[in-house]
Amino acid sequence: MKILVTGGAGFIGSAVVRHIIGNTQDSVVNVDKLSYAGNLESLTSVANNARYTFEKVDICDRAELNRVFSQHQPDAVMHLAAESHVDRSITGPSDFIQTNIVGTYTLLEAARQYWMQLATERKAVFRFHHISTDEVYGDLPHPDEQEGELPLFTETTSYAPSSPYSASKASSDHLVRVWLRTYGLPTIVTNCSNNYGPYHFPEKLIPLVILNALEGKPLPIYGKGDQIRDWLYVEDHASALYKVVTEGQIGETYNIGGHNEKQNLEVVQTICSILDVLVPKKTHYAKQITYVTDRPGHDRRYAIDATKMSNELNWQPEETFETGLRKTIEWYLANQEWCQHVQDGTYQRERLGI
Repeated sequence: MKILVTGGAGFIGSAVVRHIIGNTQDSVVNVDKLSYAGNLESLTSVANNARYTFEKVDICDRAELNRVFSQHQPDAVMHLAAESHVDRSITGPSDFIQTNIVGTYTLLEAARQYWMQLATERKAVFRFHHISTDEVYGDLPHPDEQEGELPLFTETTSYAPSSPYSASKASSDHLVRVWLRTYGLPTIVTNCSNNYGPYHFPEKLIPLVILNALEGKPLPIYGKGDQIRDWLYVEDHASALYKVVTEGQIGETYNIGGHNEKQNLEVVQTICSILDVLVPKKTHYAKQITYVTDRPGHDRRYAIDATKMSNELNWQPEETFETGLRKTIEWYLANQEWCQHVQDGTYQRERLGI
C-alpha cells in the first residue's frame, strides 16, 4: 500500500512515517510545507529508504496537490498537517483558520477528484483518514468540581471547542464527515489525547520543561498547574493510527488515549525528579518551577475513553506514563543538537537549502 501522509515532518506525522517505513512494507509520500514545527531532521532514519518520498507542498495549494495525487497514486491519505499550538492560536488565529479549515477543504477536494477517477477495485479500498484532537470536545468536570466517577470523552461526546485551535480542528472534523455523507468519499476520523515523546517541538509543555530545566531557566506553569490531561506516547499513537487506516471502518470515529490522566504540575514535578537522577546538580530542578497567569479559556480536564479502539481494533498503548516519560527525557538528553536545529532551522537551511 502507498500512503500519502500530510504533515509528515511534524511531531506526530514523523512518528507515523517512521512507524510505517520501519514496521511495514508500505510506502509513504510525505507532503509537508515545512513550517516552523516541521523538520526533516526528524526523518533522517528513513530519508534514503526506497519506500519513502518527500514532497514540499502546502495543503492549501490545490494545483500541487493534484500533481501529487496524479504522480504518486496513493491508496490512502493520513491527514496530520495542522497548526496545533493553542497559545499561538490565541495570539494569531489566522494561520489556524487557513491551514486547518481551508487546507483540509482543499485536500478533501483533491482527494475526491482523485478517488472518483480510480478503477473500481482501487476505489473500493481507498481511505481518507483525518487525525484530530480531543480538544474539540471542550473540557470535562474536574475532580475538585465533582465527586465520584468522572466522565470521559467518547466518540459521541458533543463538540464544545474552547480556543481558535480547537475550533479550527472541530471545523475540519465536520468537513471530513460531510465529504463522506455528501460525496461518498470514504473517510475515518480519529481524536487523540495529548502526545509526548521524541522529536516534539520545544514550545510544548514536556520538551519545554526538559530543556528549560537543563538550561537553568524557569519552568512556567499556568495558574495552579491543576489542569488535567491524558498523556499518550507518540509511538503508541503512531501504531494506533496505522491500525485505523488499515483496519478501521469507513464513517467511524475512534478516540485514542494513553490512560494517563495527570495534572500539569505533576507532569513537571515528575520530569524534575527524573532529571534529579539522570543529571543531578546541587539544587533540585523543582526549585525552578514558577507559576504564570493562566491563559484565556484554558480547559481544565481532558480524558479519553479508548474502549472502542481496544474492543474493535485490538489496540492498547504499550508505554505507561512513567516508562514513556523516562524514554522521552533520555532522548532529549541525547539529542540536544536536534533541539537547537529545529528551533533555528540549521538542518534544513544548511543541508537541504530550504
